[in-house]
Amino acid sequence: MNAAPLSAPLSDSFPAPFPVPVDGLCHLSNETRMIATPWSRMVRGIGLGQYPVAYDPGAAARIRETFALLDAKGVVASSGYTRFSRLLAEFVLGVADPARPLVRAELERDLGPVLDAVRAEENPYFRLMAGCIVMDSFAKLRLDRSLLVNAETDFPAEILAVADSIEPDRIKDENAGRHGQYEKLSAYSAVFLAMGQLGLAERLVAGRRNYVREALELLDQIPSPFFRGRGGAVLLSVISLLGYGRYTSGEGRDHIKEVLDHLDRADELNNPPAFPQPMSEAFPKVYPLLTMLNAIAMSGRAGEYLDHGRDRLAEAKELMARITPVERTHMGLYYVMALHNLGRLDEQIPDLDAYVEEIVGEWVHIDPGANYFLNGIAYAYVIQTAMLTGRMDLIGDKTLDRAVDGFPDLDRTDDDRINRPYPFAYTLNVLGEIGRSQLLFEPRDAYGGAAPVAWVVDRLSEGGREEHRLYMLNHALVSYALRLRGPARAETPLTSGFTFG
Repeated sequence: MNAAPLSAPLSDSFPAPFPVPVDGLCHLSNETRMIATPWSRMVRGIGLGQYPVAYDPGAAARIRETFALLDAKGVVASSGYTRFSRLLAEFVLGVADPARPLVRAELERDLGPVLDAVRAEENPYFRLMAGCIVMDSFAKLRLDRSLLVNAETDFPAEILAVADSIEPDRIKDENAGRHGQYEKLSAYSAVFLAMGQLGLAERLVAGRRNYVREALELLDQIPSPFFRGRGGAVLLSVISLLGYGRYTSGEGRDHIKEVLDHLDRADELNNPPAFPQPMSEAFPKVYPLLTMLNAIAMSGRAGEYLDHGRDRLAEAKELMARITPVERTHMGLYYVMALHNLGRLDEQIPDLDAYVEEIVGEWVHIDPGANYFLNGIAYAYVIQTAMLTGRMDLIGDKTLDRAVDGFPDLDRTDDDRINRPYPFAYTLNVLGEIGRSQLLFEPRDAYGGAAPVAWVVDRLSEGGREEHRLYMLNHALVSYALRLRGPARAETPLTSGFTFG
């Protein structure tokens, strides 16, 4: 590998300070409006590569060096998903590099090992997720679809078929055994979106099986209002994007209304999700509601749904007021984006600047090393909220220093240590978006003179076998690579052709 050493002064090709690729809600792409928050991208692998910028050899070197560190730690050898991610990132960087001509024979040669790595992934959900990222990458790189669909292979059909092998309640986290068909529902959301990106959405409804109907039927098999609302919102949004909204509210059922009704039964059902840290009683109620508000915005039928059962905007405002300030740093971006997409932002938040200042200013009171979830990912949300609302003036060096230097403190408990890749992935993702990823690749006092990325990878268990959320770091790296495709390869036809409301 020709990666530069971590000590080399690598540049993101951005002059200071913070020349971010977006600077306000009015400049957001449809893909960002649909998938604005890092949860879907880092956890589910959808919507990667947003905010494309010019190819930067320094950033490419950082990505390659991180995978080299993971390889040296034995992670590439022990994790098929990391091996796939490294191969895909290298493939993407090769396509994005303007100095390299695109020759079909070379693309076929380089693509082969990527597809083999997808097929070798034993976990069906991760195999499907990997395949979807490949398809999404193809669309964003504007590569010829015939590389994936030809006389010898039909890769999209392979990946769609994987969904049939995803069994319920297989997610290994703090909610193990309580998800129902949440994972399969999420898989359908990802594969529907990927098929749409390749211009193959018609396959979902035109054959002997109507996959859209099948996916919607899974909603009834997710008992928790939290997971049904959050997962269902993504599926319903994707279906609207594909132009198949007739299946969500026709044929004798209205799945959007049914999900809202299920959210209203949260107290009665008494099946709240578990979180790594104690959360307020309002948090598991506001989270799925805000994601559903975004799904409603994409449905084009806000007038019908916002008053179904109760005033949903009033409910959202009341719940947002009841969550804690640190929880509000997580939910603020969801709330602002949903209201923006609904066309109700000015009405519900008359002074957006003051609202954003309050949310972003909360960083002063948050110790990012106190825990990996509630505090650990708060800074990523704070920075992204500032970026998407055009308020990067609220983010300074002290904010970034605290975000970058908090990871050693996550050694305080085994749970925080094992889950350190979770907030680290969020941080790498957002720092790349604001042109400050070098902070993770330069020696820092908080790490005894080591670079944070080298320090974090070195402290993984051997082969990364204990860190079950390490895949999120893979997503951050692949997303970073996809961003380097250049602004000329911005939105795909699928997302650019959509109209909100």
